[in-house]
Amino acid sequence: MNWTDERVEKLKKLWAEGLSASQIATQLGGGVSRNAVIGKVHRLCLPGRVKAGGTTTTPTRTAPKRPAAPAPRAPNYPARTVTRTAPRAEEAVSLKQDMDIQPIEDKVELAVISGTLPTSKRLTLTDLTERTCKWPVGDPMTDDFHFCGCDSMDSSPYCKYHAKLAYQPVNERRRAAAATR
Repeated sequence: MNWTDERVEKLKKLWAEGLSASQIATQLGGGVSRNAVIGKVHRLCLPGRVKAGGTTTTPTRTAPKRPAAPAPRAPNYPARTVTRTAPRAEEAVSLKQDMDIQPIEDKVELAVISGTLPTSKRLTLTDLTERTCKWPVGDPMTDDFHFCGCDSMDSSPYCKYHAKLAYQPVNERRRAAAATR
């Protein structure tokens, strides 16, 4: 349905005479619906129609103004306790003793940085296997992102070092949380 200049003029004339949108749609014919008439009246910003009593009405109802939204409240969340994920110095020493320093496939010795961290093989996602550590290192959105890649333990996706970080006994976590309070 197209609004030709003739149809628009006839719509304006019939609207000014006070006909309803349904009556105007019937007189315009050609697949014009009541809703199409109402929409066109709004787009044309036609003035209100004259009622039988001589008063004018607006073609649309104006919604009452809403009061301004209240200021957002601060969330009522309980305070988060920050737990430590890196091992303590005494744990790092025992961790170093627990780690087996073994040659990797390419005959490079697994070095220990500052006494605790194994040297990463810097594998990409496609290089990972069932037997490599899948600990992510860095920001995934940067080019420097990689995975540890050291030999993983049986039944674990991580090497011994990263397994110690990932799987902490519940009692140790509770003790660490209680110590920070």
